[in-house]
Amino acid sequence: MPLRHGYRLAAALFAATFLANGSAALAESEPGPTRTVILRPLSFVTVNDLDFGDMIASGMSGQVRLFPDGTRTATGGVTLVGNRQQPAVFSGYGTRNQQVLISMSSNSITLTGPGAPMTVTMWEIGSTPTAILSTVPRRFRITSASGIFTFPLGARLSVGANQAPGVYTGNFSITLNYL
Repeated sequence: MPLRHGYRLAAALFAATFLANGSAALAESEPGPTRTVILRPLSFVTVNDLDFGDMIASGMSGQVRLFPDGTRTATGGVTLVGNRQQPAVFSGYGTRNQQVLISMSSNSITLTGPGAPMTVTMWEIGSTPTAILSTVPRRFRITSASGIFTFPLGARLSVGANQAPGVYTGNFSITLNYL
């Protein structure tokens, strides 16, 4: 039974504005959704959306890698700010020892916002050991006695040189086939 879900991810890029007296002025708020989901057998849901967190772009392009364990690194002209990042997290419900095929609908997606589009690639599932997900299904076995499983998902974000500040969003789809 194939299940396909689309999920939102966001990468926020901010540049602080400095006033004449040297203090920073930046205020922002975001709504916090609340929801409850009751899982049915052979289903899965989003627990957390993928969020690369806050960063500052420079005159050089760079990349941000968000790992399934929630840590992130930056290369090139990107400076990481704060610790607001989080991997996507999914939970599912099957039966013990059932095999599940997990795949992505695309190996890359585009984030759009106020500036040039950015690309997200290298989807990494937090299994043991970790594995890069792609359009080719990966096979996993449900090992919990209850049949409930959870897996995090990280990725790599390519940030352009002089990327405009603002919130960038995009969607990705992940498919689970319970065998």
